[in-house]
Amino acid sequence: MTNAAKYIDTICKELNLRPGQVSATAKLISEGATVPFIARYRKEVTGMLDEVAVTHIRDRMQQLVELDQRRDSILKSLEERELLTDGLKSAILKAESLTTLEDLYLPYRPKRRTRAMIAREAGLEPLAVKMFEQVDFDVITEAKGYLNPEKEIINEEKALAGARDIIAEWINEEAGAREEIRELYKSKALVRCRVLGGKEDEGQKYRDYFDWNEPLSKVPSHRLLAMRRGEAEGILILRVHPEEEDAHYKLERHFVRGVSSASKQVKLAAEDAYKRLLGPSIETEMRMDSKKQADEQAMQVFADNLRELLLASPLGEKAMLAVDPGYRTGCKTVALSAQGKLLHHDVIYLTASEGEKMEAARKVARWMKEFKLEAVAIGNGTASRETEQFFKRLPLPKGLPIVMVNESGASVYSASEAAREEFADYDLTVRGAVSIGRRLMDPLAELVKIDPKSIGVGQYQHDVDQNALKRSLDDVVLSCVNKVGVEVNTASKQLLSYVSGLGPQLADNIVCHRNENGPFKSRSELKKVARLGPKAYEQSAGFLRIRDASNPLDRSAVHPERYGLVKSMATDVNCAVEDLMKNPVLRQKIKLEAYQTDEVGLPTLTDIMEELTKPGRDPRSQFEAVEFQEGIEKPEDLSPGMKLPGIVTNVTAFGAFVDIGVHQDGLVHISHLADQFVKDPGDFVKVAQKVNVTVLEVDLVRKRIALSMKSNPEIGSASRPQRSRERSGVRHETSRPKRGESKPPTNDWFSQALSKAESHKKR
Repeated sequence: MTNAAKYIDTICKELNLRPGQVSATAKLISEGATVPFIARYRKEVTGMLDEVAVTHIRDRMQQLVELDQRRDSILKSLEERELLTDGLKSAILKAESLTTLEDLYLPYRPKRRTRAMIAREAGLEPLAVKMFEQVDFDVITEAKGYLNPEKEIINEEKALAGARDIIAEWINEEAGAREEIRELYKSKALVRCRVLGGKEDEGQKYRDYFDWNEPLSKVPSHRLLAMRRGEAEGILILRVHPEEEDAHYKLERHFVRGVSSASKQVKLAAEDAYKRLLGPSIETEMRMDSKKQADEQAMQVFADNLRELLLASPLGEKAMLAVDPGYRTGCKTVALSAQGKLLHHDVIYLTASEGEKMEAARKVARWMKEFKLEAVAIGNGTASRETEQFFKRLPLPKGLPIVMVNESGASVYSASEAAREEFADYDLTVRGAVSIGRRLMDPLAELVKIDPKSIGVGQYQHDVDQNALKRSLDDVVLSCVNKVGVEVNTASKQLLSYVSGLGPQLADNIVCHRNENGPFKSRSELKKVARLGPKAYEQSAGFLRIRDASNPLDRSAVHPERYGLVKSMATDVNCAVEDLMKNPVLRQKIKLEAYQTDEVGLPTLTDIMEELTKPGRDPRSQFEAVEFQEGIEKPEDLSPGMKLPGIVTNVTAFGAFVDIGVHQDGLVHISHLADQFVKDPGDFVKVAQKVNVTVLEVDLVRKRIALSMKSNPEIGSASRPQRSRERSGVRHETSRPKRGESKPPTNDWFSQALSKAESHKKR
């Protein structure tokens, strides 16, 4: 079986897919096809696989390739050193995981000078072999024959100790023993966390973990990442291991036979092997594995949040006034055209004298008339509610939207290369205000210009594998951009770079061609762009829209390769393509089955018909602004029991953060997200979702707000942790310490959750 066939067989079993689906998908990927293109335009080829399945196949193929590369490297090393036996080669070729491979290779891995090596050099290996056989003989008498003063083997105990070192290395390198101890760690290891002496005051944000024990198999990702961060900062000591006697029992059962004096030596060697070699090795492995799993969960939370934010409802193309609020320095204000072009910028002062407020009102009235403004976007930072109230009191046109916009990441965009390139003659404040306005028009088009990690919807994003995080988030952005589609004549090069098959260089070439030759009039004109070849055109064309194109299909998601098919449909009902798109009666005459071929099946035909019904449709929901409660503008205005509207700004493993219009997001703990038990907050809330909450508790000193989404929450329940936990079903290791455990701290859940969130929210 070839490697490719082996990969396909493995993936079929893991994902429960047909071989034809996996092999076809793998072939498309190897030819340079992107995930969105495969999922959207090659449904018949893959058997209707969606983006998730295609991504899994892509990633798993890469993992299997890397596994085989490591396998080949190990075989080559063993062969060069003349250590490769038929049995070892067979075992290596059959290994299905990197862990198994490394266990097999461990005895042959080039090592630094070890205690076992020194013992072998002293001639003690024959003694070790005889002891390991555990026949009945007097080990003291036997050891006398191995004394070697030149090698510092000056007495029987030195000889026995050296022989035990050799046996300990054998035990450590025995693949079966390693797997047995590995399984023990997976099932019974505890995460044990303590504070370093003298670090209590410095590490107050980690106080929940000053004396914490928890089963490794149950520790949530956010808690593990928090403890690891505390360890990295030199505040905490973190260990992962089972009870020592359990590990000793496993090794004794595996290696010790009988009760002879030699067996007792092997028992001592096994205990030493665990303490000095095997235990630390497996602990390191478990720490790495658990970190990887925690990373994957954190990255999934981040990816889910980012997807919801990117696909948030756009207000659409409306000329607007965008405001970045401020007190002392005033409100940075810009007027934008319906296409997001900067028309004017100024500063108005709303929190100073009445005279300045009057001047600001006059300016706004003038701008409204001059630029025919249709909406007002206000950043949700400092002085945002005061700014909102100012605009609501102005005699603006009835129904004109005044919308609070999450400005997270706007300052990052302001200092970015993209902003400097577009607004070289303007300062950071103007760029930030432009970004606020544009993200109200189209969140996706604006947010792709910002590093996703700066948008503020992650969970411990700075603690996870950064390369893996980037791949994950890039996949999300690519998926969202292609799901919505891109207007090629107005899109920024940052947005175009995420279109299937393009990338930064071709995106830049498209913009340059557009600037030099004017707007594209048809999709076919894209072929004139420098270096945009047939493959890139095939991958990208269906996701690019040309709103004013003469061919109506160029405005849709129908791929150019299917234009002939649509023309045939129109001809068969005696009409033009545009008439077919406008007239549902004509479309009803089309019998899709009549157009099936070997290449085009019902899935693609159904997609085409849906696109003809709503050409170029935006899959995002209709925009609906959140109206915060009037008179509630700062935390001091809150009191327990208040019911308020809000918008979800971040979802984490322990709950959701909600903006209720007081400059400080409140936390809805997982136990207060619903009346029922909640395992995954993402099942109940999404970023940018509008919600109604009840205030449970307000801590003005620590700037913390506890909220609830339960229908009838018990006010003040944030201060009663045990009852809250029991009602919600959330499990904590709090009641009866198990053997070797100390009781975890009894801080309330609200403090614990916010302590965990504190640093990643700031970052």
